[in-house]
Amino acid sequence: MRFGSLTRAAERVDDLVPAAEELGNEVLVDDRPIIRLAGPLFLLLSLCMIPWTVFIALVLPSRQLSAHYDLAWTGFDGMLFVALAATAYCALRRSRYLSIAAAAAGTLLFVDAWFDVLTSRHTDQIVAIGFAVLIELPLGAVCWWLSLQTQVLAEKRIALLVPRRRGQSSSPR
Repeated sequence: MRFGSLTRAAERVDDLVPAAEELGNEVLVDDRPIIRLAGPLFLLLSLCMIPWTVFIALVLPSRQLSAHYDLAWTGFDGMLFVALAATAYCALRRSRYLSIAAAAAGTLLFVDAWFDVLTSRHTDQIVAIGFAVLIELPLGAVCWWLSLQTQVLAEKRIALLVPRRRGQSSSPR
């Protein structure tokens, strides 16, 4: 499958979900291609977290210098699923909350990479570093970039909604 057909498929998924009924979207809806692709991409990533979380729950030892090690990681991956799913939902709806969801997802991805590398057994450390460098850190950076871009858009929306008047009081007369 070529990149163009992936883009068209993502846009079809994006078209199925209407923009959120929020004040900012009445003025300016962000329809840039990167934003249109973000919703379907994060939806797919959040869905991938489901089998991964089940896998982690089954294969991790229940103890590694602390009781309930497996439960701790399963819970963390569950939170990561929620953050990725929230990012997908907010991106699909062009919601003003995308900035918050993407920042949370990016932060969790960086924390995940950090602890995966530092808590992995010596024999698994190369795999943990590979996941961190190839998946978690780049995806976390994309999340933070997405958060910043949507925050900039939110500021533009505010500027359009609240006209600036020089030399006039902001209080009604």
